[in-house]
Amino acid sequence: MSSKEPGAVRRVVTGHDAAGRSVILQDGLSPFVLRTTATGPVVTDLWKTFRTPADNSGAAEPCAEVTLAPPAGGSVFRVVQFPPDAGYMDGWDEHAAFAAMGHDLAGAATRKGQTVGMHTTASVDYAIVLAGEIWAVMDEGEALLKAGDVLVQRGTRHGWSNRTAEPATVAFVLIDALALPAQA
Repeated sequence: MSSKEPGAVRRVVTGHDAAGRSVILQDGLSPFVLRTTATGPVVTDLWKTFRTPADNSGAAEPCAEVTLAPPAGGSVFRVVQFPPDAGYMDGWDEHAAFAAMGHDLAGAATRKGQTVGMHTTASVDYAIVLAGEIWAVMDEGEALLKAGDVLVQRGTRHGWSNRTAEPATVAFVLIDALALPAQA
């Protein structure tokens, strides 16, 4: 598998040996990949924490399954590759895709004739566009994000739309947050 394949993200994890010296514990492609459909977005989880402050002791693998939201009190670091909308949107079952990540997609919306998987999580999300370009779609308004751009997502209902002919790759750090009154 090459690093160009959807979901192929090299993950290097550090830790400590028995003497307390820093070491490389893992170096390879993350095995925690969820393909939402044969042609839909690909979600690759790289690391999770389960509390703040995080526990850096031990060498246990924290990414047992791909879930949309971070663990309560924790965080998730992931990379998502979004294919062009034209390649999958017509046949994409957004409810099944989000259910596969443990999320009930209540209030899904269609905007401008395209389903964009509108959803909300009780989290603060830092989204960094690594390659390509993608639209961040809100209930009211949208913003075009290009490689190098950053979006700070603060518990708002949103979706993603790749209106180009090339994939867009976005890194996300999701941190558990208090639910807004409308989410509770």
